[in-house]
Amino acid sequence: MNPHNRTSENQELKLSPNAKIVLEKRYQRKDRHGRTKETAADMFHRVASAIAREEAKYAGSPYSVEELEGLFYSLMTDFRFLPNSPTLMNAGTELGQLAACFVLSVGDSMEEIFDAVKYAALIHKSGGGTGFSFSRLRSKDSRVGSTGGVASGPISFLKIFNTATEQVKQGGTRRGANMGVLRVDHPDVLEFIRAKEREGQLNNFNLSVALTEEFMQAVEKDADYSLIAPDTGKEVKRLQAREVFQLLVQKAWESGDPGIVFIDRMNKDNPTPKQGEIESTNPCGEQPLLPFEACNLGSINVARFYDAAREEEFDWEGLKETIHLCVRFLDNVIDASIYPLEQIREKVHQNRKVGLGIMGWADLLYQLEIPYNSRRGLHLAEKLMDFFQQECWSASKTLAEERGPFPAYEDSVYFQKNLGPYRNATTTTIAPTGTLSIIAGCSSGIEPLYALSFVRQVMDGENLLEVNSIFEKALKKAECHSQGLMQEVAQAGSIQKMEHIPESIRGIFVTAMDIDPESHLKMQAAFQKYTDNAVSKTVNLPHSALQEDIYRIYWNAYEFGCKGVTVYRDGSKSEQVLSSGRSGERAAEDKKSVRTRERPEVVYGFTQKVKTGLGDLYLTVNEVDGQPFEVFATIGRSGRSITAKSEAIGRLVSLILRSGISVREVVHQLKGIGGEHPVFQKKGLLLSIPDAVAWVLEHRYLQDDKPAPDAGSLSRPACPECGQDLYFQEGCFLCQACGYTKCG
Repeated sequence: MNPHNRTSENQELKLSPNAKIVLEKRYQRKDRHGRTKETAADMFHRVASAIAREEAKYAGSPYSVEELEGLFYSLMTDFRFLPNSPTLMNAGTELGQLAACFVLSVGDSMEEIFDAVKYAALIHKSGGGTGFSFSRLRSKDSRVGSTGGVASGPISFLKIFNTATEQVKQGGTRRGANMGVLRVDHPDVLEFIRAKEREGQLNNFNLSVALTEEFMQAVEKDADYSLIAPDTGKEVKRLQAREVFQLLVQKAWESGDPGIVFIDRMNKDNPTPKQGEIESTNPCGEQPLLPFEACNLGSINVARFYDAAREEEFDWEGLKETIHLCVRFLDNVIDASIYPLEQIREKVHQNRKVGLGIMGWADLLYQLEIPYNSRRGLHLAEKLMDFFQQECWSASKTLAEERGPFPAYEDSVYFQKNLGPYRNATTTTIAPTGTLSIIAGCSSGIEPLYALSFVRQVMDGENLLEVNSIFEKALKKAECHSQGLMQEVAQAGSIQKMEHIPESIRGIFVTAMDIDPESHLKMQAAFQKYTDNAVSKTVNLPHSALQEDIYRIYWNAYEFGCKGVTVYRDGSKSEQVLSSGRSGERAAEDKKSVRTRERPEVVYGFTQKVKTGLGDLYLTVNEVDGQPFEVFATIGRSGRSITAKSEAIGRLVSLILRSGISVREVVHQLKGIGGEHPVFQKKGLLLSIPDAVAWVLEHRYLQDDKPAPDAGSLSRPACPECGQDLYFQEGCFLCQACGYTKCG
């Protein structure tokens, strides 16, 4: 595979239907009427030309601008490499902002706080995402010396940042995403951990608690630890570390937020400690940055280097050449980018951080017939990333010889250890590649595939079956491929229980939910071992996962050497994405996302009388196929307010049941809701009308107390743009059908 073989300009790019949709909708330039005015090939030429032009600044370059433009074009159109989305969108345009991730400082004064709000708005407008640490802000109710008043605390300002983000359209394509970080020793840490208890709160933020080594050691010893006032540096309180850790686990189980980052571990790898401490990361957690730093990222599709004709079936030399070309590309992006703030431009040029990573990892394992959750898979991950990191640093050293080292090189650990000189303070990051992997036609980042087959809705309501090409090829080779089987796989989501598929195929083609949490973490740790920055990876769990499972995941992430971890229990964010769609998308959301069943002409059921503190409740439950379909709640006591509330509960429960959500989930949400008039009776204590509804449903339908099945226990959140299923990976929801993403 030779990166010098340029794709013919006249040759039509080989794009999947999904890739065409994503490019046309989100990347190709449009005129003032919203009509696409460039082809996919035009877009890649625009990007290649803009980045190659920067080469003219350096007399020592071995390439001409024209030659390099051809090489960059070939890299992208062969889908061996793609830069981060802002580069594809904005290179060669008037906007010209090419970096994906930024971190801003939030100081402990009103001026600094609202400066940060303004700076974030400018970054979101230009197409970037932002990370913040709120750890410098004094705690809630502490004294403000200049006014004699009391501080409102980090969470109140976090809400202001969230509201501001909601008002700013990000680069004309989506609203901005943010990361909010608070240290575990901040006095308001408990409020921060609970900040997203209610779905829809802080919907433009991912949250992470920055865990220190001191805290983790206290967890291990079951000891307490200090909360430190950031404005005075004095201890204000002590908490039991395990209780705080357990609360983190509980909230992650409930909603996936907050995540955790090991802040001391990130600072241990800080290449320029003289410039300050790392306090936060970008929105998806894989890029630790100093305040006012930005980083431009890109990913190599390692599946493109599979070569069955080779002894190792992998083209290591081709990968080496591609890595060197990609590091040059990303270094040029630093010069080509127009930054939204002068402080950011100065910091970026001072350290010149880049983050080259990979995508297509699961596809490569499929090609090599190596199970993701195997020792062979872990061994190859370490071997690949070790090679990758070494060649990235080699490429950076070559650029330093041509162009000089990054200006802050003498402040770096590389200078102190006599390791350089290098052109870039960091070179490797494993970033999310959701939409990029759709364009490249490969698996995302280092994630396992979420589904081997899925149904995509196209125009006029027609459904198109999408199947992983490597999986389909394996089935045809085994002579067991059929259209019916593909439909079955799309419905099931996993092939592990399909005994009519050969065991050898089932062992190789595992998907995210087939993989145990420890294997997810070990894969993340294998890549982290040879990554300068951090690794974007989600540990996917079934809906039935317990809090104890997440406790083990968090602790293992610490012991395995990860810099942070994201956990997602299937269905735990079912409402959040639906409630955060843009107003213009509400009609599509109402039509496609809530797939309610039609009511039959005749239904049968029962009416049960239940004594409550507000009077006798008459609950009518009508069934379809032996399961509750609709509920009518009538209260015997007069009073419009109580009657209205009872009717509202019945209507909402009916809508939920018709939408396919399980009885168990309805009971889980209603059971235990308190009221002002609880009442004792032979059935036990009934707290309220909702609690009474839960009691009837539970005792009628859940007496066997069987665990709810993982599949179908909750409706998977639907894409607000096309109505297809959303999958949670790398810190974001992603629609495989149209490329819609939602972080936070």
